[in-house]
Amino acid sequence: MYEWQRQIQKMVEEIDLYIKRNENELLSLSYLSEKSGYSEFHFSKKFKEISGMQFRDYLRYRRLAFALKELRDTEKGILDIALQYGFSSHEAFTRSFKEAYGITPSEYRRHPRPVALRTILKPFDCYLSEIGENTMKNSTQEIKTYFVTIPAHKFLHVKNLESCGYWDFWQKQSLIPGQDCETVCGLLDSIKGKLDDLGGSDANSGSGQIMAFINDPAGRICSWGIPLAECYGVRLPSDYDGEIPHQMLMADVPEGEYLVFEHGPFDYEKENCSVEEKIEAAMKAYDYAASGYCLDTTPGRIFYFYHDPERFWKYVRPVLRM
Repeated sequence: MYEWQRQIQKMVEEIDLYIKRNENELLSLSYLSEKSGYSEFHFSKKFKEISGMQFRDYLRYRRLAFALKELRDTEKGILDIALQYGFSSHEAFTRSFKEAYGITPSEYRRHPRPVALRTILKPFDCYLSEIGENTMKNSTQEIKTYFVTIPAHKFLHVKNLESCGYWDFWQKQSLIPGQDCETVCGLLDSIKGKLDDLGGSDANSGSGQIMAFINDPAGRICSWGIPLAECYGVRLPSDYDGEIPHQMLMADVPEGEYLVFEHGPFDYEKENCSVEEKIEAAMKAYDYAASGYCLDTTPGRIFYFYHDPERFWKYVRPVLRM
């Protein structure tokens, strides 16, 4: 199963690439199964076993997700968008779009609102699958520390007061209607104007989605003695006035100073745990007194956590001058 998780992960990344390039001839089941070295039947069976859905359904949802962003962000004609993303007609596109999002393309273009997109599959995720690293490889990079001033902004998120860690967070969220990982990530992916958005479709590809910890008196006491609630969401401009999904919270975050602990790009499969240990050690050993700052433990302050192996892993902690 481990090797198939890796195989399917590679395929779903290629599917997104082919959709972006409009290389529809490479999006057939026959081509992808042949490329994987297996029969169409075996590939389809494994894809459904790992993803929970048929290959053709996943492909349709991913095309719709790309098409929705074109409707949201461009002035292209609806028929042009439909044909660009593999739909045979305006009617076929409208039918599929409404079935997926409960609204027609023309209605959505007039009044964009958050909808749960089908985000890219992540069958190979050492956090969600609890498999950890496959091999041990220690990073040789040092942890950089530096101070930044972050302007006022908003943070749209879901919050859990009892979870401990990424895997546990999503396990507990899945028990709350409408707050499971797929729904939350899909809704956040559809929102325009995210401050950290690089155009990806999940937290690890620059979609602007990040973990965070809010200082909340009702939260779990963390290792350094502060009550924190784990959160997942997106940073938005301070003047954002779009619709807030009913299952999410919006926090106004004032301008403030932060201390960043950052590790550069790393091999997700081989170095994830060791990089995490390295950053944790650096944060534990940091001499705040010598820096002239102290950790800001004011209720409501937010600690951001960026995990993007192709760019960096960093913790962003609020601080105050002493």
